[in-house]
Amino acid sequence: MKHVNHWINGARTGGEDRTAEIFNPAAGEVSGRVTLATVEEVDAAVEAAARAFPGWRDASLMKRSRILFRFRELMEAHRDELAALITAEHGKVHSDALGEVARGLEVVEFACGIPHLLKGGFSENVSTRVDSYSIRQPLGVVAGITPFNFPAMVPMWMFPVAIATGNTFILKPSEKDPSASLLMAELWQEAGLPDGVFNVVQGDKVAVDRLLEHPSVKAVSFVGSTPIARYVYETGTAHGKRVQALGGAKNHMLVLPDADLDLVADSAVNAGFGSAGERCMAISVVLAVDPIGDELVEKIVSRVERLTIGPGDDPASQMGPLVTEVHRDKVASYLDLGVEEGAKLVLDGRETPVAGAGPASEAQGFWLGPTVLDHVPANSRVHREEIFGPLLSIVRVKSYEEGLELINTGEYGNGTAIFTNDGGAARRFQNEVEVGMVGINVPIPVPMAFYSFGGWKASLFGDTHVHGTEGVHFYTRGKVVTSRWLDPSHGGVNLGFPTNA
Repeated sequence: MKHVNHWINGARTGGEDRTAEIFNPAAGEVSGRVTLATVEEVDAAVEAAARAFPGWRDASLMKRSRILFRFRELMEAHRDELAALITAEHGKVHSDALGEVARGLEVVEFACGIPHLLKGGFSENVSTRVDSYSIRQPLGVVAGITPFNFPAMVPMWMFPVAIATGNTFILKPSEKDPSASLLMAELWQEAGLPDGVFNVVQGDKVAVDRLLEHPSVKAVSFVGSTPIARYVYETGTAHGKRVQALGGAKNHMLVLPDADLDLVADSAVNAGFGSAGERCMAISVVLAVDPIGDELVEKIVSRVERLTIGPGDDPASQMGPLVTEVHRDKVASYLDLGVEEGAKLVLDGRETPVAGAGPASEAQGFWLGPTVLDHVPANSRVHREEIFGPLLSIVRVKSYEEGLELINTGEYGNGTAIFTNDGGAARRFQNEVEVGMVGINVPIPVPMAFYSFGGWKASLFGDTHVHGTEGVHFYTRGKVVTSRWLDPSHGGVNLGFPTNA
């Protein structure tokens, strides 16, 4: 049985005093154990990162860029191995895991251009023989705390930009699927990254709290649920750190009557049930504007009924299990709750057949098939709360305005989409909707790496989104230099107050 340790100062390390189980979600069996960091082990990682910082900060931009290029090539060469680790511990199907790696690599590719991204500004002769210029410099030791649902992609939203800009990095991945983090650490070393620049501490709240409190950690990036994002933000900022904390979501798809309903149905199924709905950008609510609701639900159901549910390492599988038994049970509890609140259970994921194992409710492993609830009341918990699983809610609305109001009065503001063939309606929506990422006939509007990812309202704590230009600014701080190089003809001592001439 495998044992997953930390990666500190270029080597695997860690004891077995505190450990947690790693599961194979498809089989419901323990597949390994992971070390949970002590305060002392977190301190050792911070110390290693702090020692490595001066040398890495002073490394040339070209040296950093070349190492990033080599890391990118190594990640590409090992992408199948990395995807297999994700599938084994998270449960998502292999093709989905490969897609996760590919999207993460886009940020690595963005960070390879760091010589251009860190260009400052220069103004000559702002005063007589005085020049001013701006530069951006790294912060020091920074940390990333990442969730279980994207064990490769979300860390790659953070560490490529942090490392490219000259910081040293400590990753605290989810203890539920920790193995991907160590493979990435080994590939960084093979790419030539100096020891101590990238470190991994496995762990739980002990590790999180120590990173948030440690005086040498200058900034923390986080992705996870809203309650924990709020805690990370408040605790980290109370200890003087920069914090970007991305929280939960309840993403809506507003469907206008003129939309292509076949495209809508395909998109709703893809965005609602990909990765078993364990995505912060999953579409979990379809707002169907009268009179299209009945036809749209029929099209969605017909597609869902043709899906193949099975282990992620089976090429025939289109959707795998949920990550843990506890999470599966929590998601399943919303099915009965939805009916109690007045919704109609059109498709019950507990009855979905799992390849070679019978109904999901009887299969070994953490299974729940795609579920569709129709006529979900707008004031219900099923509509308002983040469920983070394969449950798609259909809410009937009478107009564009009613749908927009439901989105804008919701707690979250991560992602949303509108489906329509009316350009005017789409343009109005992108202007009026109070959400950070908007798709127009695109169901999961995750920005490309050269733009920044992040929501509004309870989906983001802090002022800065991840990757893109905002990511570069988060991991650096500005400095303005004003210089005068005197010539021999200067006028000597002058005790008067300096003025610009």
